[in-house]
Amino acid sequence: MPRPSLAIGPGLGLRFSPVKIDKNKRVRIKVKLQVEGGEVLEESAVEYHHGNGKMLDGLEEALEGLATGAKKSGVIPAAKAFGGAAHQHKKVIPRGEFPKDAELAVGTTFQAGSAGKEVLIEVVSIGDTEIQAVLKHPLADKNIAYEVEVLGVRDPAAAPPPLPADAIASDDD
Repeated sequence: MPRPSLAIGPGLGLRFSPVKIDKNKRVRIKVKLQVEGGEVLEESAVEYHHGNGKMLDGLEEALEGLATGAKKSGVIPAAKAFGGAAHQHKKVIPRGEFPKDAELAVGTTFQAGSAGKEVLIEVVSIGDTEIQAVLKHPLADKNIAYEVEVLGVRDPAAAPPPLPADAIASDDD
């Protein structure tokens, strides 16, 4: 179990102050993410560096300021989940890659890819030989419900926890 930080207050002596989630803290959470009213996307324990762009923006915002043991649930709006800029990429696609019978218009969305690697293609502009498009995550327009329990928060410079005895090889092996 992580140890809370120690703080000294005037006239108060020693008191414990838990480490809170903040930029660059190493955070371990138990998380359940699911499409609002739909399929579960993930249910696991995850460790990440807060604020380094590896977690959904809306989830990081929701976790800011929480300490070990805190539980929280809510909904991340699509724009702060998979609809954010980190999940969108501009691409120029040759017009010939679209089906001949496809009705191309600005704002039209197509789905492409194979199972597990789908992408939405939104037409941004149409030229004679090229289509300007934005590739989007398949969940770009979906709100994401979350349930989180904070398992630990620590300074990334802190020493890692010790390895279990059975994980250390001995010379006798």
